[in-house]
Amino acid sequence: MDEGLSRAVRKVFVDLYHQGFIYRDNYIINWCHRCHTALADLEVEHEEHDGHLYYIRYPYPDGPGGIVVATTRPETMLGDTAVAINPDDKRYHHLACDRVILPLMNREIPIIKDRYVDMSFGTGGLKVTPAHDPNDFEIAERHNLPSIKVIGDDGNMTQEAGKFAAMDRFECREAVVKALKTEGLLEKIEPYRHSIGHCYRCKTIVEPNLSRQWFVKVKPLAEKAIKSVEKGETKIIPDIWTKTYYDWMNNIRDWCISRQIWWGHQIPAWTCDGCDEVVVSMETPTVCPKCGETKLVRETDVLDTWFSSALWPFSTMGWPDDTRLLKTFYPTSVLVTGFDILFFWVARMMMMGIHFIGNVPFEDVYVHALVRDEDGQKMSKSKGNVIDPLTIIEDYGTDAFRFTLAAFAAQGRDIKMSEKRVEGYRHFVNKLWNAARFALMHLNQGYEKINPAHLSLPDHWILSRLNRVIEATVDALDTYRFNDAAGELYNFVWHEFCDWYLEAIKPALYGKQGEEQKQAALEVLWYTLRNTLILLHPFMPFVTEEIWHKLPGTQGSIMKAVFPSDRNDAAEILHDSNVESQMTLLIEIISGIRNIRGEMNIPPSLALEVLVQTKNQATNKTIERYQDVIMNLARLNSLTVGTTGERPKFSATAVVDGATIFVSLKGIIDVAKESKRLEKEIDKLSQELAGVLKKLENDAFLNKAPAQVVEEVREKHDRLVEKQQKLRLNLNKIKELEA
Repeated sequence: MDEGLSRAVRKVFVDLYHQGFIYRDNYIINWCHRCHTALADLEVEHEEHDGHLYYIRYPYPDGPGGIVVATTRPETMLGDTAVAINPDDKRYHHLACDRVILPLMNREIPIIKDRYVDMSFGTGGLKVTPAHDPNDFEIAERHNLPSIKVIGDDGNMTQEAGKFAAMDRFECREAVVKALKTEGLLEKIEPYRHSIGHCYRCKTIVEPNLSRQWFVKVKPLAEKAIKSVEKGETKIIPDIWTKTYYDWMNNIRDWCISRQIWWGHQIPAWTCDGCDEVVVSMETPTVCPKCGETKLVRETDVLDTWFSSALWPFSTMGWPDDTRLLKTFYPTSVLVTGFDILFFWVARMMMMGIHFIGNVPFEDVYVHALVRDEDGQKMSKSKGNVIDPLTIIEDYGTDAFRFTLAAFAAQGRDIKMSEKRVEGYRHFVNKLWNAARFALMHLNQGYEKINPAHLSLPDHWILSRLNRVIEATVDALDTYRFNDAAGELYNFVWHEFCDWYLEAIKPALYGKQGEEQKQAALEVLWYTLRNTLILLHPFMPFVTEEIWHKLPGTQGSIMKAVFPSDRNDAAEILHDSNVESQMTLLIEIISGIRNIRGEMNIPPSLALEVLVQTKNQATNKTIERYQDVIMNLARLNSLTVGTTGERPKFSATAVVDGATIFVSLKGIIDVAKESKRLEKEIDKLSQELAGVLKKLENDAFLNKAPAQVVEEVREKHDRLVEKQQKLRLNLNKIKELEA
């Protein structure tokens, strides 16, 4: 409402009016009786309601019979000016009369033929009420029928409704139905579920009403906006919304822009008190240009708020002046918005931008997801499923909340939000923080270059993986696949950088492998952490900024750091598939040994003896070359590599790609004691499972208990079954050893 934007709004209205795009006329609009204002089609929210279909007989003037019509709004029949039939409907080919009597009003109205009539609905006869139905209004225009307004702007029946005048519209419906029954003209009533329009502000049922309003002819403007998307000048992402955009724009109706509310941009139009001439002008007129009258009355209506919003891309940059700001930043690169205002706002900005500036207002339109509850339901206070972002932030932190939203923001899918998911990503934030704390214990400077001469396999591997993650993240961000970017970073930070790399370089950091290895590890650690923070910053701005200021060798805010590219100039290393495959082999072997530890309940502190057999010479050499990595991370006492041989006695086995792992259990576990422990635990689980099953087999519990409680019991059952299966599998392995 400031002076600059008001001037832009006024100029657009005046220009469109003089160009023939804006006009004032009596037309069917959506009217809210509570807000006492017109509504655009997009401001009407349609909801399904259970109603009725009323079959009413309109008798012929002379003789028996008549035409039966079906309607959901019998009160509007008081304003009928015709009954329409489809010219192709064989049921009405032999009509003996071309007129019928309008029930309750006792006036003759014509029978007209129009192809709009749906022969499959009701009886094929359609009551035509031009003042209270947009389709009927268009039929009336084609057949030159009069319009009779029987429902007033206050929601009560007008004097045109005869004896029903002054009644509330819904009270009138009951009275009309009762009167039709009395006169024997109500054939039947059927239940009927249909869509009813409501005001988006107050939820009152809106009434299509004949009213004198201001409109924009948007069809010519929409055609240009359609072509701009077809040519790729503006892209809508994800593409599923492009078809929706086309469907709406191709079927667009004139836009009612006048509102009868007290706050808004007042329409710059004046009516001459002498000759009724309408004057639309940038400056307030003092005299009528047609008759010279000096008494001019200002239009009291204001403009639809979306009219001024449609000018936002250029009105905020100083237009209609040719400003430097406008030249620099129009068109903008990307608009991020919700699908629910794709037509309220986005399409209208497209139309106005193209018409007044000659170019689209933005190159990309990214339509983000809708956040729903964990069951996929739309949040509402009445359902009690609203998740308050401020509460979530207070409990779990802003970074965890932001990362959760990004991780689940898959294109074309809504986000199912739950506190459990946010809690999970809070663990991720903590993981990053703890990893940074560990790194900062060892780092006392930054490193501009990495010397590749002394890099270990884990060093080479993490740099190669970092480059792949940079490439994947940049590509995902460029194509608005934020969930893919978040997924790549989550996997890299947690499962590669923290779980493997930091553990693998601990011997080097603590000086157990020489000064050169330690220096190489420090260089790679600093470089990897620095770039990881920058990659994560758009998703987790606060924790990354905090760590950035504690990291040696950084300056200013992380926001000013150059975003990484997929070229690792510092190490002069790009993607190295060979290095990655070698490290993957080591990880699989270590994981196999760790799994055996877990299954056999072997303490992590206990060193093991392991034999790895492989027939592949390359695999054999890789294991031998990097056996220190395996021994360190798997906590082994010895590691033997062989090509053939029998399975060692009293050993547990794991198989990975190209190798078989044998973990000696001699002197490690007491088979008999372990068997008894597992059997005892399985028996305990069986008893607990029996109690859960008893509940799930009880119909009274299933029918009376809250759905959430029943679901929790089912989840507990699944957890117990899974745990029992794992214990039985371990018991079988122990018994195999015993045999």
